[in-house]
Order: sequence, then structure tokens, then C-alpha cells
Amino acid sequence: MNEIYDVEKYNKGIKKVLITKEEIAAAIEKAGKEISATYDGNPILLVSILKGAFVFMADLCRAITVPCEIGFMCAKSYEGTDSTGVVNITMDLEHDVSKYHVIIVEDIVDTGRTLKDVVALLRARNPLSLRVVTLLDKPSRRKVEFDADVSLFTIPDLYVIGYGLDCDEYYRNLPYIAEYNTEA
Repeated sequence: MNEIYDVEKYNKGIKKVLITKEEIAAAIEKAGKEISATYDGNPILLVSILKGAFVFMADLCRAITVPCEIGFMCAKSYEGTDSTGVVNITMDLEHDVSKYHVIIVEDIVDTGRTLKDVVALLRARNPLSLRVVTLLDKPSRRKVEFDADVSLFTIPDLYVIGYGLDCDEYYRNLPYIAEYNTEA
């Protein structure tokens, strides 16, 4: 049974808006046009890393004008606001990626561990090509060497929520990116 949560406490978790929904929409439209121009006529597979990237991938998919398929993987490395340092693939992709140009769609590149492991796993399956598109990039937190091919926004070392990103499963539904108030 779900407990009823304190709405006032929930709202105090939103410290300040960092990226508006309008800024996100404009960046996604631009990325969609670039992807469409690059892969016109080629088989594209967008792979969302669940759970955080599902909102971003839905909007990015609609911004792409060429046919594409979607797939999902689930990789976890966080508990609350802390990275565990261990990446667990809890749901693997069902597609044979050797027939596709694969674009991994991620919500945020933080330590880099998750994406480095996912990229290595998918690259070993011989896709036609493999690129990573991330909504947010936080390079100051890197623990491993990793750079996304496309980063829509670079942010400072803040814990962020909204637009699919969460804190203990809350705040994913916010239409913008906000700094989480860790004191709440």
C-alpha cells in the first residue's frame, strides 16, 4: 500500500528551475533535425536507458522525421542521491543491434560508469554504428573517461530532477529540469 506523501515537503524539494521546458523543446527539435539529416534512409534504433530517459526519448522520437524503432534497457547505479559505483543491467535490449544504427538516448551523463558499460555491451554486438545522445552532461563528476556524441545541456555539479530525472522515484513528471533541494 502506498503511503500518502506530504505535498508541502514534496514542493520544497524543488530548489530552482535550471532549464525551462521551452529550452528543452528547442534543443530537442534541433537534435531531431540533425539525427534525421544524418540517418535519412538508414535503420535507426533509439535505445532509452530506463527509467530517467523515457521522457526525453519520447520527445526526441517525435522530433525525428525518419523511420526509427525504439528499444529499452534498464541500468542502475544510484540509490537516492548517491552513485553506488556499480552498474547493474536489470533489463537488456531485445533487438539484434547488428541491423541498426544505434542511438543510445540518456537523461544524464554523470560519473560516466553506466554509459561506458552500456556502450561496451552494445558495441560488442556489432551495430552498424553507435552514438550517445544525452539531455544533460555533468563533466565535473566523471569517474571514468566518457563523452557523449551529443549533449543538449552541460550543467554544474548539482543534483537535478524533472523531465524524467528523479529522487527516489519522485519529480520525474516535472516539465523542466530543476535543482533538487537536498536539505528538504
